[in-house]
Amino acid sequence: MKFKTQILIIILVFLFAGIGMATSPGKEKKALGRTMAKQATKDMKLWTTADHTKFKALNKPFKTGPEITKACLSCHSEAEKQFHKTIHWTWIGGETKNGGLVGKAGHSLNNYCISANKMEDKGCMSCHPGWGNTNKKGTNCLVCHSQKDINWEESFEDYGVFSESDDPEEKEIADEIFTNIKSAVQDIKRPTRKNCGSCHFYGGGGDGVKHGDLDSSLTNPNKSLDVHMGKDGQNFNCTRCHTTTLHNIAGRVYTKPAAKSRKSLIEDDLTTKITCESCHTKTPHKENSKANDHTDKVACQSCHIPDFARVNPTKMSWDWSRSGKLKDGKKYKEKGKFGKHNYLSIKGKMRWDKKVKPEYFWYNGSISSLTSKDRIDPSKVVKLSHPVGSASDKNSRIYPFKVHRGTQPYDKINNNLLTPLLSGPDGYWNHLDWDKALTKGMKAVDVPYSGKFDFVKSTYVYPITHMVAPKNNVVSCNECHTREESRLKSISGVYMPARDSFVFLDWIGWFVISVSFLGISLHGLGRVFARRNGYGKKEDK
Repeated sequence: MKFKTQILIIILVFLFAGIGMATSPGKEKKALGRTMAKQATKDMKLWTTADHTKFKALNKPFKTGPEITKACLSCHSEAEKQFHKTIHWTWIGGETKNGGLVGKAGHSLNNYCISANKMEDKGCMSCHPGWGNTNKKGTNCLVCHSQKDINWEESFEDYGVFSESDDPEEKEIADEIFTNIKSAVQDIKRPTRKNCGSCHFYGGGGDGVKHGDLDSSLTNPNKSLDVHMGKDGQNFNCTRCHTTTLHNIAGRVYTKPAAKSRKSLIEDDLTTKITCESCHTKTPHKENSKANDHTDKVACQSCHIPDFARVNPTKMSWDWSRSGKLKDGKKYKEKGKFGKHNYLSIKGKMRWDKKVKPEYFWYNGSISSLTSKDRIDPSKVVKLSHPVGSASDKNSRIYPFKVHRGTQPYDKINNNLLTPLLSGPDGYWNHLDWDKALTKGMKAVDVPYSGKFDFVKSTYVYPITHMVAPKNNVVSCNECHTREESRLKSISGVYMPARDSFVFLDWIGWFVISVSFLGISLHGLGRVFARRNGYGKKEDK
């Protein structure tokens, strides 16, 4: 049956190809979507009306971060008010039906470092854009806008000590620190890949841990890694697609889609550029290309990102239940084949991988996520986060994901996932006492803890949308349209030629083939018979 289906597909492909050639005589037309994308993102110099080195407010000694913020706000008076309303500051993305707050500052959790404990875990706060691992000392504007690397906390501390000294050498050190601080304060630009990546490349505690399609290799990538960000390609910064309004950055995915609609810039010149359709339109391929017929069901990323973690490895599983082991009474670490830790006493057992094929789900842009307030069924694998969508949903597309598999603690009595406090003196990483860490962590999120815990398996998803490969490396048709090991073997609700068997359609196909073959055979035999009997020969003159 598989052979029959493949023969039928070959015939249909040639049939459609013939129709396409018949309707498009002459020179092959270029893909409209590619032409429009070039127009939407044509080269342009980013201009500025300000030279920050000339501002008096930025040419004085700074002893604390808030002093720098005050100087920034002396010109950008509304910036902090705007920023404090965004998810990058609040770490809150909405509320669930049972009152759970979605976000790192709420009741959200994952199967990596599990929870930020409503910002109580100071280890997680290192990525918050405030001063001193807290949200109470004002905004650190320089995280996103300064182009210099500097350890602010250490610099302020050292400057405070050496600037008060009478020792000439220490005074000289203080002057050097002041120069470094001033340079960082004055070298201001729109956010670059390095700025965004300082947090997003290292989420979960290390390079490439979480997303798989976001890691330090994208700081200065080549075109083969990402055609949009490659320095020998389009050389886009993150803000080229993640457009911003009043400091709200397009593209964040929690419970709401990153984009409300799939409009292109042709339809609405003020739309964000966060979807592929924004620049490439809904028909990105050449006219009469069969690929254009896929865009209503298949996300562009499914074909154009064949794999992720192509340079750096990404973490694929994390088993917290294996943590706590000691060697000679001491905590220890072990590294695997990629030079990454596959075991740590404080974290448990982990698996890393490179060049990972995504898993595919129907996805309408929303993610269904659990919080520490939601009840679970511990007899099943807990879908901690999962794509929302179905074949019948007009907004859904078949979309690629990284699926991270974990084993994490849950409350045996209350049947909800638990959020241990990990870092700091009272954290699990210090004392390896689960009950103590869970008691402290659940108190921070204000959710009851019964004192009885065990471990449950879980999955957590990340949409794959970066590391877009060159067109010569896209997913081939037969990787999906095949019975054996199809990339889309888990996708239901849609008929896929070659992957699926539909007896009625198969027999119709064979009937058409048989009738066609019979007609050709009879025609050929008739020609042979006619020539043998002299029909069709020219009469001798």
